[in-house]
Amino acid sequence: MKILPLIRIANYYETDRMGIIHHSNYIRWFEEARVDYLDKIGMPYFEIEKMGVMMPVLEAHCEYKDPVHFGDTVVILTKIKEFKGARLTISYEIYDKETKKIRTKGETKHCFVHAETFQPLRLRTDYPKMNERILKLVGADIVDWESNS
Repeated sequence: MKILPLIRIANYYETDRMGIIHHSNYIRWFEEARVDYLDKIGMPYFEIEKMGVMMPVLEAHCEYKDPVHFGDTVVILTKIKEFKGARLTISYEIYDKETKKIRTKGETKHCFVHAETFQPLRLRTDYPKMNERILKLVGADIVDWESNS
């Protein structure tokens, strides 16, 4: 399976006084990319929530390599980096669409909880189909970057 990455144009309202994307907006872009990725792999977030599962963010890390400016078009590559049944790590790489130069990279860590109680759950026993789906994607480079050249 190959999917298309999230392609995004940097908006003016996301910039700071220096004319570059404010650092906090990269975390928002990670969230957009995560929701887009889940949808493209057949696990739309709204469906996960309908099942009674939530995926709160436990940790977010962002490494700024080169600033993104208003009007720049970026490509966000998303990958499931690690999955341990109760916890999930997703990695992100943001590239300039034109030059393919890396701009930012990072990751978010999540756990799975019951929506009503916020008690932790283990997908292997509570949601085995979702567990299998995620296991198949750990470390897989399924985003088709070359189709968007």
